[in-house]
Amino acid sequence: MQAMKPTVELSGKRVLVVGLARTGIATALFCAARGAQVTASEERSAEQVAEAAAKLHAAGVALELGGHRRETFLNQDLIVPSPGVPADAPYLNAARAAGIPVWSEIELAWRFLRGRLIAITGSNGKTTTTALTGHILEAAGIPTLVGGNIGIPLISRVETSSEATVTVAEVSSFQLETIHAFRPDVGVLLNLTPDHLDRHPSFAAYAAAKARMFENQTERDAAVLNADDPHVTEQMPVRPRVYWFSRTRRVAAGTCLRASATLSDNGEEIVFREDGRETVLLHCSEIGLRGAHNVENVLAAAAAAYLAGASPAAIAAGVRSFAGVEHRLEFVAELGGVSFYNDSKATNVDATLKALDAFSGSLLVILGGKDKGGDFTLLAPALKRRARLVLLIGSAAEKIAAQLQGVVPVEQAGTLDRAVHLAYANAQPGDTVLLAPACASFDQFENFEHRGRVFKQLVRQLVQQHAAEVR
Repeated sequence: MQAMKPTVELSGKRVLVVGLARTGIATALFCAARGAQVTASEERSAEQVAEAAAKLHAAGVALELGGHRRETFLNQDLIVPSPGVPADAPYLNAARAAGIPVWSEIELAWRFLRGRLIAITGSNGKTTTTALTGHILEAAGIPTLVGGNIGIPLISRVETSSEATVTVAEVSSFQLETIHAFRPDVGVLLNLTPDHLDRHPSFAAYAAAKARMFENQTERDAAVLNADDPHVTEQMPVRPRVYWFSRTRRVAAGTCLRASATLSDNGEEIVFREDGRETVLLHCSEIGLRGAHNVENVLAAAAAAYLAGASPAAIAAGVRSFAGVEHRLEFVAELGGVSFYNDSKATNVDATLKALDAFSGSLLVILGGKDKGGDFTLLAPALKRRARLVLLIGSAAEKIAAQLQGVVPVEQAGTLDRAVHLAYANAQPGDTVLLAPACASFDQFENFEHRGRVFKQLVRQLVQQHAAEVR
């Protein structure tokens, strides 16, 4: 039996939505459809957001474009900032001081969402784990919705939710900063490594934002935590039932690895442990994803899916049939014995380390973009072991070059186009060209997806060019 959620009546209320990216547009339309007097405030000009502005205007949303006005913020019943808007922006602080609630979109969505919610956060692996959990639940025949930071705003899943559905949501630190009563039935914290330090004042503040996932949970809810990450274990919540996942040790409750009891290959299997009992969920040989970090993602997804009611057979089937997620260690092509992999989602140093660890051969690595306060010296040991050449792009190139000086040969490519061509020109058969930038993309691209698509397009052009030359 689920606890009653706090309700919110939007009809007739003055609601301000701040920021007109994907989440802001969906939130404004949602509130307008429920009778709210909605204003959308955006720093960009009318020309820059013309398509969104036309859609919102048609829905009766008032528009404040080209900048924010303090008076607008102080004349509201509720403010919903988009994830890209800093939680401590001066106008938001002024609104709070005036007693006006400031909620993230996931807070608002959760109050209307029906059924159960699995929310997944962490520094790395969120999207893969979210997509895999949803895929497993679908394989189990459980009505499933997937949304949040993975691409479809959580608020866009409200209409199709029902009491029977399980919604799996990827949530970010930016979204968790401004929750109020948000409470997932199952909350998953994958890992904590320094990230977004250009936005959060410290790693401690970033970790605390992630840990807000659990602050409203009750004894009826479950928390799934990484037992191998000391920063995660420091965030262990008090009230929910705690389940762990571990690649290195046996856990009292949750998922872990053990030597296979049934197969003769001396392999390992994933088991779920609770109350001293062990249930075999799948064999590790059934995992098709590259890299040790993806074993962790499978352990977390299997735990969440099992807690949501998926059977071991469905979990194994779901893991076997999961093809991975675009821009996450995604194989693009092979040309002249050289493999190209797209890991554009590696937007911080730890994600890039995990990508490097997924390959055993010789690498040519494309790094760079917009720096988020990363320490690129941490890449040095792995690059020294695995990389023959590093190609640098974007605004962080000079900082990365300085921090990797003397570690590995470095080439200033400037653009992704030039980096791809230089990488192929320097590659030898058996090498892998890996895009794993360790940076955000916003200096040269719209987002990491755009960067990944451009990389794939450039590689395919190389393949076509090579095919034309040999004809």
